[in-house]
Order: sequence, then structure tokens, then C-alpha cells
Amino acid sequence: MAAYFLGRAGRGVIALFVVSIVAFLLLHATPGDPIITMLGPDATPQMARDMRHRLGLDLPLSSQYLAWIRQLLRGDLGVSIRTGQPVLTLIVGRLPTTASLAVLATLVSLLLGVGLGIVAAANRGRLWDQAATVAAVLGISLPNFFVGLLLMILFSVLLRWLPISGPPVDLLRAPAESLRTLLLPTLALGASYAALVARMTRSSLVEVLSAEYIRTAYAKGVHPSRVLLRHALRNASIPVLTTVAINFAYLLGGTIIIEQIFALPGVGRLLLQGVEQRDYPIIQGIVLLMSAAFVCVNMLADFLFGVIDPRIRLGKAGE
Repeated sequence: MAAYFLGRAGRGVIALFVVSIVAFLLLHATPGDPIITMLGPDATPQMARDMRHRLGLDLPLSSQYLAWIRQLLRGDLGVSIRTGQPVLTLIVGRLPTTASLAVLATLVSLLLGVGLGIVAAANRGRLWDQAATVAAVLGISLPNFFVGLLLMILFSVLLRWLPISGPPVDLLRAPAESLRTLLLPTLALGASYAALVARMTRSSLVEVLSAEYIRTAYAKGVHPSRVLLRHALRNASIPVLTTVAINFAYLLGGTIIIEQIFALPGVGRLLLQGVEQRDYPIIQGIVLLMSAAFVCVNMLADFLFGVIDPRIRLGKAGE
């Protein structure tokens, strides 16, 4: 099991290295000049050359990349071209909003998705199964920004029950106000991911429920709910956990549109501002951190798989 995790960690480091190269090259290949964006159209050529030299943007790309890697190894993500603030400080200040949104949306998707999947699998071929399938397909088909706009119009504009946006999120100091602010974007994000979890839960449960040991449990007189929840759901949970882990990793870096719609001061909105302002250090720092989060979440999911399925711990998952 240790060798398995070391192998996964090694592949994760290689993936991050490749992501850093791709992100660096793509940013510098896109049109536009961050110096002109920062200084404005009235800047003289000499001012632009001086600023470019001060920031090291006049060096060859290879030298710029190596300098950035050396900074990363020291735990330094660089300084924002636009504001002059450390990139790590800017990201940390926005991270609570994005992390809270991702965690809450994951919980919503897990509760709704697993619930719908269990109902559909337990009533396979019946009305409840068809209703759950329709709900899942509808959730997958509707983009989260469209769902967010519908929720905003209904609950904020028409009913005036919830705010469209609110103060910066702080679940520790102001949990009630933060939850009110995050409720609509959480539902908008969680709905589509709940549909994916529901589909995966249903398909996994249907497969497990046809196994021989499940029929044996029924033949011994075990209560159907006990068979479904204790025996079948545990063995069907690995594909579901895989879906939830991937969804959570995507949510950490995929809340850009929702944060923009609801005016939430999160990492996704900071990334969008960095793209608009051609702020290389901010874009590179966020992309790298989100990639690292994706790798770490997947490694955590692998650890949970080993806890749930002893065959993975013993390296016998394929047997």
C-alpha cells in the first residue's frame, strides 16, 4: 500500500511539473502586454522598457521559468504585476470563500445525489426510478450559471428571501450571514454535481444488487433496507467516492462563473481578474495551486478507497 501511494505521489509531482510548463508557455503565448495594461495607454516606450526590466519580463522564457521555479521551491508565488502584493497573500485572502463554496456544494451533491441514487436503485424500473432519472438528466443538462440565475431571480428578486451577494464569507465569525450569502451559489453548483452522483450511485447499486451474496442475504431473511444500506451501498461506494472526489477538485478551481454572477470574492474571481489584467504571477499561482489541490484530493480519495476495500490495501484490487 505504501508503494502504491508513493507511486501516486510521484505521478502527481510529474503532473504538476507538466502543468507548470504548459501554464507558463500558454500565458506568454497569448496576445497582449501586461506592462501596457498596468501602465495604461499613455505610458512611454521607455517607461514600458524600465518596468519590463524591473519585473524580469525582458529575460528569455527559459530564464523566466527557472526564476519562477526557484521562487516556488522557496514557497514564494511571486508578486502581482497589477497590485504589487504577494500572490500567496491574495490567494489566501480569497480562499475561504472558494473553499466554503466547494465544501458546501460537495455536501449538497453528496446528500441529494446518494439519496436519489438509492431511491432509484431500490425502485428499479418503477415510477420513482424514472422520476429520479429525469431529475438527474435535467440536473446534468442545465448549466450551473443558468440554475444560479434562475435561483437569483426567484429567491432574491421576486421573493426577496435571500441576498444576491453579501459581505466576505467567514463561517467562523458570522456563520448565519455567510450561509445566507452562500446558499444560492451552493445550490446552483451542487445541483449539477448531485445529478452526476445520483447516476453513479444508481448504476453502482444496481450492479451490486445483482451479486450472488446479495441474493443470499435476501434468502436468509435480512431486512431489505439493511441489505441495501449496509451491504450493497458499502460495496458500491468506491465509484461514488471517485465521482465526489473529482467533483470537489473541480469545484475548487471551477467556481469562476458562479463567483462572478453572485459577486463572491473568491479565488475564481481573482483568477478572472488576473486574466483580464494579464497578471502572469496571479494566473500561474492559482493554476498551480488548483492543480496541486486536484492531485491531493485524488490521493486522499485513493486512501479512502484503501480503507473501504481491503483488496486495494493489499494490492489485489484486480483479483
